[in-house]
Amino acid sequence: MIPIEYRVGDSDRRPWGRWVVLDVTPRLVVKKLVVEPGCRISLQKHSFRSERWIMMQGVAQVQLGDEKIVMQMGDGVLIPQNTLHRLSNESDQDVLLLEIQFGDLLSEDDIERLEDDYGRNG
Repeated sequence: MIPIEYRVGDSDRRPWGRWVVLDVTPRLVVKKLVVEPGCRISLQKHSFRSERWIMMQGVAQVQLGDEKIVMQMGDGVLIPQNTLHRLSNESDQDVLLLEIQFGDLLSEDDIERLEDDYGRNG
């Protein structure tokens, strides 16, 4: 069995918004992210997991490798392991996003930040 560090109900406040864990199973974690207006997450990648993002509310700009994608309610995108990605909320309302993580290490430790508006690189 692969250790999972998340528990249902875990949550955190970030400079860009907040997240909460909705479900945890072996090799899978489901989070709800709220990205506040004018904010964006760090440009990042993960060595041990892939993610699927599904938009629940709002409009967001997503960088996926070299590609730029506009996502709105109902849209989804797969973020393969080791792929650079970032979500930006340039609107005036919160963006709500389901993030489904799957892989061999499901932990906040598997975030490599390459650029960050809030000084959290590394």
